[in-house]
Amino acid sequence: MPLYEIHGDRLRRHDAGRFAALGIYERNDLQRLLRDDIAVLSPDLLVIAEEFGNWEDSRRRIDLLAVDKAGHLVVIELKRTDDGGHMELQALRYAAMVSAMSFDEVVAAFEVHLSKVRPDADVNARTELISWLDLSDSDDAPIISSDVRILLVSADFGRELTTAVLWLNRFEGMDVRCVRLIPYEIDGRVLLDIQQVIPLPEAADYQIRVGRKVTEQERRSTDGREWTRYHIIVDGQVLPDENKRRTVRLMIEKLVDRGVTAAAIGKVLTPGRFRPLEGEHHSDEEVQAALAEQYPGVEVSRWFTGQAMVEDGMTWVVRKMWGRNTEPTLSALRDAFPAAGVSFQRANL
Repeated sequence: MPLYEIHGDRLRRHDAGRFAALGIYERNDLQRLLRDDIAVLSPDLLVIAEEFGNWEDSRRRIDLLAVDKAGHLVVIELKRTDDGGHMELQALRYAAMVSAMSFDEVVAAFEVHLSKVRPDADVNARTELISWLDLSDSDDAPIISSDVRILLVSADFGRELTTAVLWLNRFEGMDVRCVRLIPYEIDGRVLLDIQQVIPLPEAADYQIRVGRKVTEQERRSTDGREWTRYHIIVDGQVLPDENKRRTVRLMIEKLVDRGVTAAAIGKVLTPGRFRPLEGEHHSDEEVQAALAEQYPGVEVSRWFTGQAMVEDGMTWVVRKMWGRNTEPTLSALRDAFPAAGVSFQRANL
């Protein structure tokens, strides 16, 4: 598929290139680049392993293994060919192999990965995963869904492969996507056109919503914790649903936007969950440093330190962990400031 550039009074045609001809390789180039910037494929992915093969047959390795925000493992297979080969069959085998992984096993794989790609960083794999999954504060191991997503990335896909993917996606719990990478060499530069072709983005959004509903139901049936999501409502406008921790933070932000002072909000909330810091601190780093200094022993990762609320020489930070106090807290805030026109409702999962 050619790319056209508006060049003066005419169109300048740029034909698609081939990775092999451009000297771009699967593992050393494409895999490395996508590993370091996985959001170009999907913004809800965190890479937890590369060349993962924690099973007896060490010759079989997953190019990239990721986890999404809903707690699904995502098998990512890469090919630089124009037909994708038989990558869907290979990916299905890998998905079956990782489907029984526990949270602790995912943490172990992530620890190994971090030691290779960020050896000098002081990062706790478990803490980073819990933060990525937006889970509540609990001593219980989080749930990793047994439904594994598959992401196939190739220069193009043959008819047999696309037919197989469309058929697989008809089955409940299956989520197989195809992303096409088309290289173009233009004036000595190599550009990549990255497009999800199966399913189309509009259909993918619907699949995400359905998949999240299944995941929430699975979580409710497998543990005793409460996973309800909520909408914040501002003057009758219903905002997109959020998990518990982000719902509380969003409601506080909207109340402040509507003229309610942070100090007034602090009088309503449970002590210790909405804390004032002396001085005005604006960047994430500044807020983290002030929180650690003014509240010795506090676990900074359990607080929203980005975009803190600054008011009258003070900075206010919101705790992430609300658990079963979420709905009582939302109700208390709504009832305390009715004139602000900020309310909430449970999401209809």
